[in-house]
Amino acid sequence: MSDNNSVIHCSFCGRNKDEVDMMIAGMDSHICDKCVSQAGDILHAELGEQPQSNPLEIAGKPEFNYTPAQIKAHLDEYIIGQEAAKRTLSVAVYNHYKRIGTVPVKDAPEIDKSNIVLVGNTGTGKTLLASTIAKMLNVPFTIVDATVLTEAGYVGEDVESILTRLLQAADYDLTKAEVGIVFIDEIDKIARKGDNPSITRDVSGEGVQQGLLKLLEGSKVNVPPKGGRKHPDQKYIEVNTKNILFIAGGAFVGIEKKISGRLNSSTLGYSKEVRDHIEDEDLLSYITPSDLKSFGLIPELIGRMPIVTFMSPLDRDALQAILTLPKNALIKQYQHLFHMDGIALTFEEKVFDYIVDVALEYKLGARGLRSVCEAILNDHMFNAPGAEHKELVITLDYAKSQIERSSLRKLKRVV
Repeated sequence: MSDNNSVIHCSFCGRNKDEVDMMIAGMDSHICDKCVSQAGDILHAELGEQPQSNPLEIAGKPEFNYTPAQIKAHLDEYIIGQEAAKRTLSVAVYNHYKRIGTVPVKDAPEIDKSNIVLVGNTGTGKTLLASTIAKMLNVPFTIVDATVLTEAGYVGEDVESILTRLLQAADYDLTKAEVGIVFIDEIDKIARKGDNPSITRDVSGEGVQQGLLKLLEGSKVNVPPKGGRKHPDQKYIEVNTKNILFIAGGAFVGIEKKISGRLNSSTLGYSKEVRDHIEDEDLLSYITPSDLKSFGLIPELIGRMPIVTFMSPLDRDALQAILTLPKNALIKQYQHLFHMDGIALTFEEKVFDYIVDVALEYKLGARGLRSVCEAILNDHMFNAPGAEHKELVITLDYAKSQIERSSLRKLKRVV
């Protein structure tokens, strides 16, 4: 009986019984559940009818009922500043999931994907933006580091491992994974090393960029569920990346010089005087895909990530707001941690200014705030559980003494 089952194939798409959820038998043929679903969509499109319910619900996919303004309002609750990035990302995400949820209409143009590149210094909130949107939409989300990827056949991870992690985040629910969000961090680290031809292969640079093309564009990829190189005999899962949103982030250190050179390269009359007054912090707002190409990303990759936006450097006001205002502000997190032990944690106002000063000194962005807070509160977090006192006030003198004796002061100031 098992031998007969193994040779049953769908008469339309050719999938065998093991590759589908259900196989419906006819007189002399079979049809799988996937082809039945596609046939239903085609029938509705041809007749000009709308399906009885949301097509995302039919496929077990998340229902999307948000407008760009609602998405940005949600981001405002968790992320301080970055108005341009939040608006751009809100529109891109809205268009992407609206595209998925729209029933195909005959003769209508096919809408391309809205993959995104976020350019900004470390600690400006690139990863937080992507993860916050994924939580809001309740879709699978994964973060992958581009620096560990190499061209197929070399030491490192294949680009298909990106989809393996997305499958794991979706608990191997293929339908959910195929509408998930992937954040590719450190995308700038796989930039082409140089334009000069070399006898050696750029296996962790341009080679990875070439491998990413098929994922970003939208194609069916055979993905090893446990990683390809360690388990070569495992059964592959076919993942369609057509509806997966890819967001890439990177610091692109030094790209400001390329932007500045482009802005000042074609100056006529009095325009150069105006451009000379552009602050370094504002240069990223003038970034274009051509700057990414100059940095070392190949044109094919840039073409598949058409939306480019920037993350502004965090100034003093932004850092102080990040410390106290968002729903998940650092101070609120620590206060909740102590509250779980029955202790009320408060700070003198001047302590916040001091924490921001130290974080600015080390130029680590919002991540620096966490390091400073840990250094100040570490002793209390060690002693607080089981302590008799139920109130704790952090004074400026105590904060300074903790920083001075911490390992932070042993680090040289970043210039």
